[in-house]
Amino acid sequence: MQTKVGIIGSGIGALASAIELKKLGLDVTVFEANAVIGGKIVEQNIEGFRFDMGPSVFTEPHLLEELLQSLDPQQNFPYRALEESCRYFFNDGQQLVVPVQKEKVAQTLQSELGEDPVTSLRFLTNMEANYKAIYPVFIQISLHRWRHLVGYPLIKALSRLFKYGLHLSMNQQNRQYFKNPKTVQIFDRLATYNGSSPYLAPAMLNIISQLEFNEGPALPVGGMVQITRRAHELARHHGVKFHTNERVLEILHQNGTIQGLKTSNGSYDFDLVVSNMDIHYTYERLLPGLKSPRFLLKQEKSSSAVVFYWGISRPFPALGVHNIFFAEDYQAEFKAIFETKTLHPDPTVYVHISSKVENADAPAGKENWFVMVNAPIHVGQDWDSEIQLLRQRIIVKLSKALAQDIEPLIEAEQINEPRLIDARYSGKQGSIYGNASNNAFAAFLRHPNFSKKLKGLYFAGVTVHPGGGIPLAINSAKIVARCVQEDYPSLRK
Repeated sequence: MQTKVGIIGSGIGALASAIELKKLGLDVTVFEANAVIGGKIVEQNIEGFRFDMGPSVFTEPHLLEELLQSLDPQQNFPYRALEESCRYFFNDGQQLVVPVQKEKVAQTLQSELGEDPVTSLRFLTNMEANYKAIYPVFIQISLHRWRHLVGYPLIKALSRLFKYGLHLSMNQQNRQYFKNPKTVQIFDRLATYNGSSPYLAPAMLNIISQLEFNEGPALPVGGMVQITRRAHELARHHGVKFHTNERVLEILHQNGTIQGLKTSNGSYDFDLVVSNMDIHYTYERLLPGLKSPRFLLKQEKSSSAVVFYWGISRPFPALGVHNIFFAEDYQAEFKAIFETKTLHPDPTVYVHISSKVENADAPAGKENWFVMVNAPIHVGQDWDSEIQLLRQRIIVKLSKALAQDIEPLIEAEQINEPRLIDARYSGKQGSIYGNASNNAFAAFLRHPNFSKKLKGLYFAGVTVHPGGGIPLAINSAKIVARCVQEDYPSLRK
C-alpha cells in the first residue's frame, strides 16, 4: 500500500518537500489555508501594477532548477542574473552601485568608499571559502543526526575553524576588515536576510556575502511568484494533490505515531506529516497536549516588516531593481527593532522595483515599488498610528534622496504589516523567519527537520533548520526527504 503524506502549508519549503517525497513514490497531499498556493511567495495586481507580495531576493537559482529537473529532466527555470547586487543611498547624499563579482566589488569599494582593494578581495575570498566549507555541514544536512555529520565535509569545515570569527559578531568582523563605516553598514545589512541584528548575529553569517556579492542575485522571468508557481505546476502534474481554502486544525497522533490530519473540511489518514507552518504555531495550534521543545521555541524571534506596495506614476533612472536608503544610526535602528520593539524614526528603507527588468509589471512609463522597512514583531503596538507615521517618514526620506516629492506620484497602494503576516501566513507575532540568529549558537537552536517525539512528523521551511530564505527552505525539504528514507528504509531508492 502506498505511503500517504500530508503537507501543511504551500510555501516553497512545502512544495519542495512535495516534490522530494513524490520522487520517493509517496502519495502526497498539500493543504493550504489560503485561496492561493505559494505561502508568502504570491503576487497581486493592484490597479495595473503587479507586485510580488513576499520575498524579493532570489539567490542560488540552480537549487530550484535542480529541484524541478530531479522530477522532470526537461524542466528549466528562466531567470535573469542581475549585474548589480544593490544601489545604496546614504543620508549625506552619497550614492553608489555595488556590482556583482568580488573583483568588481573590491574595485567599487576602493573608488567609492576608499577601501583597500586587497583587503576587500581577501574578505570576499574568505567568505567564499567559508561558505563552501560550511554549506555541506550546516545547510545540506541535519545538525541533529550524527550520521549526517560524520565524514570528510565535517573535517573540512573544522579545518577552517579559526577563519569563521566564532568569537565575533557580524559587525565586529566587518569593522576589522573595513575602515569606512559606510562599507561596514553595507555588509552589516546582510543580517536582515534572516531577520537578525548584525550587532548580535555571529560573524559566521557573513558568508551571505558569497551569495549577495560574489554570485549576485537573480530575478525569475515573470517575477518571484514563478518560483512557487512552477513548483506547484510540476508537483500537480506528477500527481501531488492540492487542497486550497482548507486550514489544518490538528495533527492527529496516537502512541507516539502520526495518524493523520484534521482540517476545516474533515479528517484524513496519513502515515507521514510535514509541517511547513511556523514551528511555534505548529506546536501551539496543531499539537495540543504535546509537550513542546520550549528551550528552542523561546529563543528571540526574527524581525517582521512593514511593506508598502506603491504604483508610482513616473520612472526613476537613479533606482535599480534593489535599492537601500540607509538609516544614519544603524545600531539604534536594530535596538529599536529587537529591544524596545519600536519603529526607529529614521528607518532603513528597501525599495524593490521588478519593473526595471519586467516591463509588464507596471504600465508604460510607471514603476511598481515594493517599499519595506524592517519592523519589530507584534507585541501590542498601535500599528495603525505607527504605520501612518512611518509612511510619512518614508516619503520624506525618499523624497529628499531622490530630489522629488514622492507622495503625489503614488497612484496605487496596499500595505502589509506584522498583524497581517501573522494572520495570513501564520508567522507568530508577524515574525518572518521564526527565531532570529542573534547569538553565537543560533545555528544549533533551530528546530530539527524531524520530531523526536512523534514518529512520522517532519518540518520544512524558513522557521526550522537550516534557516530563512528560499535556498535554505529548499534545503530543508531535501533534509526531510533524507530523514524519511532513513526512518523508513523500505522507501530508499
